Amino acid sequence: MVRLVVLNNIQEILSKLNLNNKSLSVFLLMVVCCANLNAQQLSSDRGINFPDLKGHLTLVSDFHSHTVFSDADVWPTIRVEEADRDQLDILAITDHLYKDPNYIGNGKDNILHPDKNRSFEIARDHVKNDLVLVNGVELSRSVPLGHCNAIFITDSNKLIIEDEVEVFEAANKQNAFTFWNHPYRKQEPYGLLELKDIHKELISKGLLHGIEVVNRGKFSDGALQIALDNNLTIMGNSDIHGIIDWEYEVYNGGHRPVTLVFAKERSQQSIKKALFNRQTVVWHQNSLIGRKEWLIPLINASIEIESFEYKYDNSSYKKDLAYVTIKNNSDAKFILKNISDFSFFMDIDVIEIPSNGTIELEVITRARLKKFNLEFEVLNAIFAPRQHPTITMEVQ
Repeated sequence: MVRLVVLNNIQEILSKLNLNNKSLSVFLLMVVCCANLNAQQLSSDRGINFPDLKGHLTLVSDFHSHTVFSDADVWPTIRVEEADRDQLDILAITDHLYKDPNYIGNGKDNILHPDKNRSFEIARDHVKNDLVLVNGVELSRSVPLGHCNAIFITDSNKLIIEDEVEVFEAANKQNAFTFWNHPYRKQEPYGLLELKDIHKELISKGLLHGIEVVNRGKFSDGALQIALDNNLTIMGNSDIHGIIDWEYEVYNGGHRPVTLVFAKERSQQSIKKALFNRQTVVWHQNSLIGRKEWLIPLINASIEIESFEYKYDNSSYKKDLAYVTIKNNSDAKFILKNISDFSFFMDIDVIEIPSNGTIELEVITRARLKKFNLEFEVLNAIFAPRQHPTITMEVQ
């Protein structure tokens, strides 16, 4: 509808301008250039950015997406284009794989293809940048098992297996990484989760490796607790069926949920190894969710002391007021609660550090110190249900 309005406006303008062919060509070229510049600007602004950690790359990943080859609305190439716009490092194509190869789920009018690797192959041929594209499938089952993904597979067709345990065994023979999707959906009562016998069996046999704590913008603390209790990898993905821009309101500052993977290098082998080692943090809305051993280093890499000074001399009543500037190198807007020994002159004990920005604090030190520590509870991050990490920042 927006495109039709723009086209109508352009036609109206052209008719009023009464341009000759040469002038018309120049005008249209200018319009196209402006549109391209605007698209590039939108693309650069929407990228999801977090700093690398010492010895590890921070790779922005979405391991759950669908195309018209199962029950979604778009061609596989669109998924690659969206990933490029969001500047993803890793994308997995995970169309549904049902026990019946002639069934494609709720999208009954979508494309039924005998080769279940076809959507991945189409997407792979469209990759132009350094996006790591991963082959995967969604193993669709009714509860109690529910839906699970197998990624880094070599052949989807060999996973059309009736038995629920045997299909996981077949996926693991392909050295796949498997995880439980949106376990909090279709559970009774809503939000209360427990492992069923099938999940316990898969975990005990080492056939199930991860669990989504965030899916389609919904967080489950029950899924997080299951991950911690059973040593599963913490994951968050878009499960996109429609258009990323529309479902996650990218035009309004939104973003798809992603799994941040901390890998030694940008390769499928290194990424898979990091997943098996549970080296992940989920980025969901303005929240970071992960194990302490990766969550705290990510926070420490994201926010740092940029400067520190006493601006007034010893004769001023503000002589013991330290001006501390904290810089944020990430897309997260950090919400910090001051739990240190010092109070702030102009702020309460809860502060916000804007994404990719800075904040200046006036710290009452009551003496002119060469160095001191600020301690914060990070309120927009959790390492367990309702438990926030604390960090110590040395000011010197």
